[in-house]
Amino acid sequence: MKINWGTGIVLAFIGFIVFILYFVVRMSTDDRANHDLVTEEYYKKELSYQQELDASKSASEAGAELKVEKTDEGLVIEFPEQFDPKKITGTVSLYRPSNKHLDSNFPISLSKTHLLIPDNRLVDGRWDISINWEYEGKPFLHKQKLVY
Repeated sequence: MKINWGTGIVLAFIGFIVFILYFVVRMSTDDRANHDLVTEEYYKKELSYQQELDASKSASEAGAELKVEKTDEGLVIEFPEQFDPKKITGTVSLYRPSNKHLDSNFPISLSKTHLLIPDNRLVDGRWDISINWEYEGKPFLHKQKLVY
């Protein structure tokens, strides 16, 4: 039996459609492909984005830049020395893009100008750090990407 060019084109289309459907079904049923949103309540978080911009701008205007360093003990966050550490409140959020189960939040409670997050809490890889803090009612924000 000979296959003419019209039958060949139809077979090629059917083969292509089967190929695409195979990958769609495979990716939608595979557990390794995570289809979750980046963060919980993503849309609610987007509405507060202007407040984040204002807090970040006020931090740069006030000279309230933070230093985040990796040390042998863990992650050290140094707050500016011109601020009284006992009046600083807020949270440190560690976000792991590859695994939401590793995400964690730490309250800021200082007696000195630095905060240490122990090494046993962090695994190697990329982390997004967001430090929301207040000093005498004025909000500040520091965001940084870090490879630990």
